[in-house]
Amino acid sequence: MSTGRSRESVTSVIKAYDIRGVVGEEIDADFIREVGASFARLLRMEGETAVAVGHDMRASSPELASAFADGVTAQGLNVVMLGLTSTDELYYASGRRDCAGAMFTASHNPAKYNGIKLCRAGARPVGQDSGLQLIIDDLVAGELPEYDGAPGVVSRKDVLADYGSYLRELVDLREIRPLKVAVDAANGMAGLTVPEVFKDLPLEVEPLYFELDGTFPNHEANPLEPKNLVDLQEFVCRTGADIGLAFDGDADRCFVVDENGDPVSPSAICALVAERYLEEHPGATVIHNLITSKVVPELVAEHGGKAVRTRVGHSFIKAEMARTGAVFGGEHSAHYYFSEFFNADSGMLAALHVLAALGSQEGTLSELMAGYHRYEASGELNSTVADQADRTEAVIAAFDSRTETLDRVDGVTVELKGTPAWFNIRPSNTEPLLRLNVEAPTQEEVEELANEILQIIRA
Repeated sequence: MSTGRSRESVTSVIKAYDIRGVVGEEIDADFIREVGASFARLLRMEGETAVAVGHDMRASSPELASAFADGVTAQGLNVVMLGLTSTDELYYASGRRDCAGAMFTASHNPAKYNGIKLCRAGARPVGQDSGLQLIIDDLVAGELPEYDGAPGVVSRKDVLADYGSYLRELVDLREIRPLKVAVDAANGMAGLTVPEVFKDLPLEVEPLYFELDGTFPNHEANPLEPKNLVDLQEFVCRTGADIGLAFDGDADRCFVVDENGDPVSPSAICALVAERYLEEHPGATVIHNLITSKVVPELVAEHGGKAVRTRVGHSFIKAEMARTGAVFGGEHSAHYYFSEFFNADSGMLAALHVLAALGSQEGTLSELMAGYHRYEASGELNSTVADQADRTEAVIAAFDSRTETLDRVDGVTVELKGTPAWFNIRPSNTEPLLRLNVEAPTQEEVEELANEILQIIRA
């Protein structure tokens, strides 16, 4: 590392939670090698000795993972190359081997992107305040102190079978009734992990887009966008499946579709899984981010648990899980976190919990989930604005007389007087966008409130 990079070019790629950019334009092998060296130096100073490295099915992933390994070993740390993995499989390796980890993926982003999700030993998160800022500073400075010890060594290990066994031990599905499960892997890593995790279980899997293909030839691997669920919705109805599961590109998020092809809210899934944990751990703490439905803290309280609200983002959720000793955490984006999975997120483990709940009773999924649906939501509505702060304050002023409570934990959340309705406005960290989420008792109220706020934001 010799020539420093501009801070603007580095911070455009190293974001609040991870590293992500366009391959060949924003990131390349040299950039990633420098990141690996900087990360390894940080780890070495903290006494860590090894890094597990996994990658997804994108064409650029093997080369970038190799360059990262070169940077790590040059700083004296060993590397365990896992090969093709899902992100939660990488977290499993980090947790079980008690070593740091690096997952090469751009998750749900289009094929031209790639990036890294970093963690410390035990799958502990690395965010802006816990390591990424130091890496930024190193890359801008362009110099690292020379390491005069022996270089690290590279070994290879396949942990897929062990990962599958571990998840099946956490959620025992052997005694559930047989279920037909439609799975859309979106040509992502679930095409590799689902067959391993679901094997020898009373599940008849109907596979859709299981071929690993980082060009995503069928649809984007982002099930948060409704258009990317359409194929699974039709597939569930066509195959007569009891449930549909949709994974994103690196398979750390799982979305659920019922037997009628209707999407199930991630907040409802969060409430269901929280209820299961509270049955096993009475009085336990459950984390939820501030965009999840009110149904989550309501049901947690009704079942004797303690609900703790936090910011959006995996590094915040994981830190809060560790701080509070929470058994489970959930986000509106279908990230689900588990204490017994090193406080890390796993779409696969969430799927197993839903399958266990469905298969342990005779009703349909839509009947099962009806009790977890109390409110309607807008989903995330984005607006391009020139001045995020100005537009946010304009909304606050307009709703001043109708505001019951207001907080600035993450953007601005406003609860309205005389109704359970609320909304949150958050600025994007990387784009000139304001993100609006609205929840209210009826869809009509959601639309009316959202339209009123959007008129102010977009004025």
